[in-house]
Amino acid sequence: MSISSFVEHLAKHVNDDMLIVGNNTSKIDELKRELFKSFSMKDLDYAKQILGMRITRLRDDRKIYLPQQKYIERVLERFSMKNTMHVTTPLAGHMKLSKKMCPTVREEKMSMAKVPYSSIIGSLMYAMVCTRPDIAHAAGVVSRFLKNLGKEHREVVKWILRYLRGSSDECLCFGASNQIFKGYTNSDMTGETISWQSKLQKCAALSTTEVEYIAATEAGKEMRWLKRFLQELGLNQIDEIGPLHVTSPLIDNPRIF
Repeated sequence: MSISSFVEHLAKHVNDDMLIVGNNTSKIDELKRELFKSFSMKDLDYAKQILGMRITRLRDDRKIYLPQQKYIERVLERFSMKNTMHVTTPLAGHMKLSKKMCPTVREEKMSMAKVPYSSIIGSLMYAMVCTRPDIAHAAGVVSRFLKNLGKEHREVVKWILRYLRGSSDECLCFGASNQIFKGYTNSDMTGETISWQSKLQKCAALSTTEVEYIAATEAGKEMRWLKRFLQELGLNQIDEIGPLHVTSPLIDNPRIF
């Protein structure tokens, strides 16, 4: 895929802002001239911000930082959580949410309906998708109770906001490195993360070993798509097959396989 066709594809999805990425300045300038002929545009030179994410480039170190601090501060102020005490984890170990915590009395349901729960979840999801993979699991847990939330669900959402208050300056950092993909499942974010996911498994597993294989399969499918995408941009990828480790010892149990 040429850089021109790639940017055209990007422009169809983003109406207000557009990034042009390439290693050939003359081609980028040529593309800009062509775009100016068809659209009313303003050239902001080097990108400094996009979709609520600030772009900080350290050319000498060959690193790019993507913080969302301003966006998170606006979210905290909007939901009156700007001056609350911060916490150090996105979800505490004792927080076990379930449907049993959902209200059953009409008066309580009406009272909880006034809580801007869905708006908070939407704000958390946007931060998670853009730059905060560390809240992926927590945001996924609280999003299961949008229709009928209880007081415990509201308190957990506040907890996540308090976590963001104490870590609003956290950001993604990308730097020059090996262009070969590495994937991890059931682990902390490692290295220069570009894709992440935390969700309920689609099928029931008979053992923890099977769970690990299912997670590895999902990660492998994502890596295959990203690999083909990079190849279309002209970045060759090498097929590397590494060993698959299962943390728990195999037991002579017919349920495992």
